[in-house]
Amino acid sequence: EDDDTVRALAVRLLERQGYRVFAFFDGPSTLEWLRRSTDHIDLLLTDVIMPSMNGKVLAEAVRALRPETRVLYASGYTSNVIVHHGVLKAGVEFLAKPYTISALAARVREVLDSVVE
Repeated sequence: EDDDTVRALAVRLLERQGYRVFAFFDGPSTLEWLRRSTDHIDLLLTDVIMPSMNGKVLAEAVRALRPETRVLYASGYTSNVIVHHGVLKAGVEFLAKPYTISALAARVREVLDSVVE
């Protein structure tokens, strides 16, 4: 998430749910940290539209490094608009912004509990 306020809020909400969170403002800093880290990453929560690297490119790079990582995309655009413009494929995990505390917590838990195909 490139918006400082939204990112800080999401971090606080997820930490209150008991998750350990690593937060970054853009794709390149995320990947730089991931290349150096030995921490296990269960889920990448990424905005679809970000400066310097969109969420789809970031997710592909993260999965190249850590194939087991699940991905949840968030955006202020509807999933239909994003799919229609080719940013994401139909059927990807998606959370519309603005989201509520309960919606964020529920979607994160749902994606973490989903069966990997």
